[in-house]
Formats: sequence, C-alpha cells, structure tokens
Amino acid sequence: MMLLLLYLMAKNHRPIVSSRAPSDSVTAYAPTTNVQCPDLSTTSLIRSFSPQNQTLHPGEQAYVSTREKTTILQAWKDWLGDGSALGYNLANFTSPFPRVAITIPGGGLRAAQYGASSLLVLDARNVSSKAAGTGGLLQVASYMAGLSGGSWITGSLLFNNFPTLDDLVFGNGKDLDGWLLDIPFVTPDGDNLLSDKNQDFFGSILWSVISKANQGIDTSLTDVWSRMISYHFLNQTSRSNFFTNDTGHGAGQLWSDIPLIPAYQAHLTPFPIVVADSRPSNSNSTGILSLDSVVYEITPLELASYDPFLSSGMNLTFAGTHLDGGRSLNGSACVIGFDQAGFIMGSSASLFNQILDFGTNTLSQFSSSDSTGLLYLLQRQLREVRTRANDVANWPNPFQGQASASFQDTDATWINLIDGASNQENTPYGPLLVNARNIDVIVALEGSADDPVNNWPNGTSLIFSNQRQINFLQKSHKKVPPIPFTADDFIATGVNARPTFFGCDPSSSDDYPLIIYLPNAPPITGDNPSTKSVIWSLG
Repeated sequence: MMLLLLYLMAKNHRPIVSSRAPSDSVTAYAPTTNVQCPDLSTTSLIRSFSPQNQTLHPGEQAYVSTREKTTILQAWKDWLGDGSALGYNLANFTSPFPRVAITIPGGGLRAAQYGASSLLVLDARNVSSKAAGTGGLLQVASYMAGLSGGSWITGSLLFNNFPTLDDLVFGNGKDLDGWLLDIPFVTPDGDNLLSDKNQDFFGSILWSVISKANQGIDTSLTDVWSRMISYHFLNQTSRSNFFTNDTGHGAGQLWSDIPLIPAYQAHLTPFPIVVADSRPSNSNSTGILSLDSVVYEITPLELASYDPFLSSGMNLTFAGTHLDGGRSLNGSACVIGFDQAGFIMGSSASLFNQILDFGTNTLSQFSSSDSTGLLYLLQRQLREVRTRANDVANWPNPFQGQASASFQDTDATWINLIDGASNQENTPYGPLLVNARNIDVIVALEGSADDPVNNWPNGTSLIFSNQRQINFLQKSHKKVPPIPFTADDFIATGVNARPTFFGCDPSSSDDYPLIIYLPNAPPITGDNPSTKSVIWSLG
C-alpha cells in the first residue's frame, strides 16, 4: 500500500517536516519501489489531451478557482481599496479580476536572490512595499513559475510554508534559519576536500544517493547537486546541524506533498510550476537545445508537457515508475517517493550536459573549489553505484508509447531532464501561455545575464519564447504580445533597462496576455545598480 506522507505542522509559518519513515535520515532520499499500483482498470496514471481540446489537471483547476474566489478576491480589495486612487469605483466592477501569473528566471543563486528581492517588493506583508503601492501583486497572483534558480525559491517558499521573503532568506531567529548563503554549496568547510567537516558532508550526500541507487534507480551528478541544494533551500538544515545527520536535510520531502502544506491548504500561495527541458534520449548533445525539444513542467500534481508533441501528464506521486502505454513495465508494481523536492529543483537546474567535460574532467561555470568538489564526489559516486547518463537528471519515462507520431522519446525507457533554460528560454513564459490556463497578465521577473559585459538581460528569453510559440506551439499556447524583434532592438529601445508593458491596447482579435517586463538592470538615473551589489554581498 502506498505510504501516506503526513506533515507535522506548527503555528506562524513553522517549517514543514515530512514524516515519511525515516524522515530524519538522509536515506529518506530513496524512493520506495514495488508498491502496488492503483487499479488501472478504473483509473489511469496518465492524463492525455489534445492541443485543440486542452484540459488542466482537476486538482490544479480546483485550487486556482477556489483561490480566486476567496483569498485572491479579498487580496484585490485589500490592494486597490475602493479604486478611487486609480480613478475607478470598484463597487461598479462586476467582471472577474484579471488572472495574474509571476515568472522567476533561471540563473542559479543570482536568480534565486533576484527573485526573492523582487517578490519582496510585490508582497503585501512588506510594509514599505505596501506603502509604495507594489505590495499586493504577489497576493493576487494565481500562478508562479520558476526554473533553475527560480525553482529554488519556488520550492523554498512552499516547503517553508510561504513566509515573508526576509524571513525566508535571512531567517527569523526562531523557526527559520534562512538560506545560509555564507556557507558554500559544494565545499561548506572550505577548499580542503579532506577536512573532517567536508568529509562528513560528502558522506551524507553520497549516502543519500547510494540509498536511491540501491532501489534500482539510476542516479547521476544531478542527484548530488540536488542534495546540496536541499541543505540551503529546504527546511531541515540549520547552522548547528549542517555537518551532522541529526535530520534528513529535506531528503524525505516530496513535491507531491505540497498540497499538505498549511499555506497551500489555505490557498495563500500561487499555484507553483517548475520547468525542465529534455534532451532527446538518443542524443548526447552538450550544446543548446533546439526549440522543438519537449519542455516539461512539474506541479504538485503531475509531470506534464502541454507541447503539442506530447500533450500528456503523469501522476506525480508515481513518478519514477516505468510505464509503457500507461501500464507499469514491472507488472502491477509502481514507485513512489521519486519526486524528492531537492531532485525536482535539481532537475530544473541540471546544466551539467553543457558544462561537464568528460575528456578533460572539468566543470565550467563553477568556481575552482566547487568544480573540484563536484568532480571528486562524482568519482566516488561512480565507484559506489550504477549510473546512467551522468550529465542529466534521469527520470524513468512514464510516456513510453504515447504520441508515437510526434513525441521524441516515445520509444525510450528514460527521459533526460536538464536545466529549464537549455533552449534559451531562461524565463518560464511557456507554462503561462498554455491556452487552458487562460492567463491575462504575466509579471516577468527578468534576471537573465544575457549581456556578456554587464550581465544584464537583453530580451533573449522572451524572443526565443516568441519564436517557439510561432514555430511549434500555435495550437496549444497563446501568442506572445508584440515585442522588439531582436536583442539589439531590446537594447536600442531601452526596454531591457526599465519596466515595460508589452501588449497594451490589443485589438478584439488579439489573444495574448499583457506582459509586465521587470528587468534586473541598473537605474536609468545612472546611480549604482543596487540589485547587483545586493547579489554579491549575499553571495
């Protein structure tokens, strides 16, 4: 029987701790195999639809609908008051309010910090933001989508029960210890890999990964990275227990258990979506993906793709189960517990296919000490357990046999998930353009480092999302509103350097959302770029 995961709750946004045995052990990272599958004669683990007849997961639809009728309706009233300050009388407003979504970009720790600082400005619980008029936009959002570093803050907000952003990042001196960003991710005790504390940390990381491999599920360097992310963004790690195994450091926390979190149950949080790209199973590419590669989204309910190539979703509780034609390849045996929260965030941030050079045994885009530490752990991992593709997140393919004429991995037993920006869509517009979601406004927190000189955005992500929609997603996704055609046009018009509204004054035949584009860029007054200084001081 499937083990139900319960959460221990406490007051005032106390972190959630999974009670899945043994939740206090790093070995809780291991999925449970040979679990009796649901009766597939009466239910299905796969939800299929067509681009022309899209459907949302019933649980998603119910959550968003209930939130909009309750907490969001009140949040609009709290934010706008009677509307007189804007020249309106909201008492005469009878139509539904716009459906709003927020994107949080990729870019590792920089993106997570930019996302956190931006959300702080949009949060009604921040007194100064409320006074400035921006605080409240977070509360009226129906959706929140993140990838790579944006997935880290998405997961961190949920698994810490949706606290204020200050408390989330810096801790509150009580039940939240913060992200502990002064402690390095890979070598927390400094550059000496053989120090006692680093060896204790490495041993705990490997113990988690080995426990997963011992269940017969292939692992990779992404699993190591996922466990390191968990120490900072989930909620069982403090400064005092960082180098101990007194807790599982989030190892037993599952993405499919988000609906058990009190803030989610009270409909206080936007519906969360995390994005990952997929490298075709027959490819060993180390470059940028083509725009026709399948993009996946991971919600608390399912692993899905609304791309017309696939148009299917898999029950997330049973992710990790090999399915062919919707049925388990292992008879009636299924897998649960594969959707470990850190592994979801790690899958969305798995860029190793582009930065891991097996020939020279080097990792680019990491500091020298981090690169040395990750390669050291990979070597130890390869000596201990079976791996498959070391440079991707290995997911058993639940969609084998689906959409045989168009799905790139219809014959594969595994899918290779990698960083959600691998096709150059560094900001996750795609899920928010899905027709069935019917989103009216996308608030795009654009923190990309496109400009190689100054590391500011230049519109690349939105340009590629527009190209992907035009070339491949016209049947399944809304259009992108009119935007500058090239990165040079973004710069020449200055829209990469200031908040911009794309899609104002559409004609009656236009069907695209309004995009509120908020780039991380230096002040147009010429003052010092405060966001950049904040990022470096925290890093």
